[in-house]
Amino acid sequence: MRILHTSDWHLGRAFHGVGMLTHQAAWLDHLLEVVEQESVDLVVVAGDVYDRGLPPVDAVALANEALGRLAASRARVVVTSGNHDSARRLGFAAGLIDHAGVHLRTDAGDVGRPVLLEDAHGAVAVYGIPYLDPDLARRAWDLPTRSHHAALSAALQRVEADLATRPGTRSVLLAHAFVAGGAPSDSERDIAVGGISVVPTALFDRIDYTALGHLHGAQTLSESVRYSGSPLAYSFSEASHTKGSWLVELGATGCTAQFVAAPVPRPLARLNGSLETLLTDAALAVHEHSWVQATLTDTVRPLQAMDRLRARFPHALALSYSPADRPTAAVRGSSSGRSDHDLALEFLAAVRGTPADAAEAALLQRAVDSCCHDVEADTLTSVR
Repeated sequence: MRILHTSDWHLGRAFHGVGMLTHQAAWLDHLLEVVEQESVDLVVVAGDVYDRGLPPVDAVALANEALGRLAASRARVVVTSGNHDSARRLGFAAGLIDHAGVHLRTDAGDVGRPVLLEDAHGAVAVYGIPYLDPDLARRAWDLPTRSHHAALSAALQRVEADLATRPGTRSVLLAHAFVAGGAPSDSERDIAVGGISVVPTALFDRIDYTALGHLHGAQTLSESVRYSGSPLAYSFSEASHTKGSWLVELGATGCTAQFVAAPVPRPLARLNGSLETLLTDAALAVHEHSWVQATLTDTVRPLQAMDRLRARFPHALALSYSPADRPTAAVRGSSSGRSDHDLALEFLAAVRGTPADAAEAALLQRAVDSCCHDVEADTLTSVR
């Protein structure tokens, strides 16, 4: 059986204010091409179809189109909900949609109910474990502790109990969780409960292939436990990632996998240096069409830095400052005896590295004056 493992589509997400829906649609075109070209039998989506529980209508329309095209393809499809999804909304009409060959597994109560498939080697049971909120799982299953480990362990017990009734059946599992050994990026939402979010890889030892979602980098935790990662980069911390999906060959015993790289809509670049260096260094020409995150090391903060940066890098999206050799500015600990204007001037000099000029000082004075209490204004007393 040939399985295409994907996750973390995050339909509707923006990247530093840039809408990604067009790029997400292009990636879904790529996904359908892989299904046909590689004769994929099963597509699994391990959570976070949407970026938020109440997705925008254009994201819902794209998901509807994608699932419709997958239903019309040669592959069966199993989808679980992630921590960004609303399980209720994503799972709406799941019983009806089952008949189209698209199986939505968003209810924790269904974790022990597999989608049953057949190949040349016999039966394959596909189990979908949606993201399990530890509080909800503890109440529903009367668990002794409140943790991701306890919730996933309880779910795996139900999966293994069902498998025990199906001798000789191979298993595929979808789970949306932070599993030990995985490396996070900046774009995942923290799912820690009481400081504990990681579950051990050993939980999945008795499963033939585990398709994980949640972490956005493609990762191999073992030959049978993998993260596919997100299909597109959603933070600059993912600049070094290769995005795509796992093409898994499930044999009579064991599995093998190869990574299928996804198209890159625009590369990411993290640049560091003085503004003058970034604007003149010929070696940086390769990044002129990239999405750029720049960290300026100028001792004195340059004026209109982003506008000047975009003259060369029109897709610059993020700008920060980390002066290389500016001495630490002394800021007085007490404001006693000094005017608000003096404090504002001192703060500006500390942050920027140079004092305000006459025009800036006058502008700050007007700003301070506009915030002062107007003694002639009427006093209103609110009653609650």
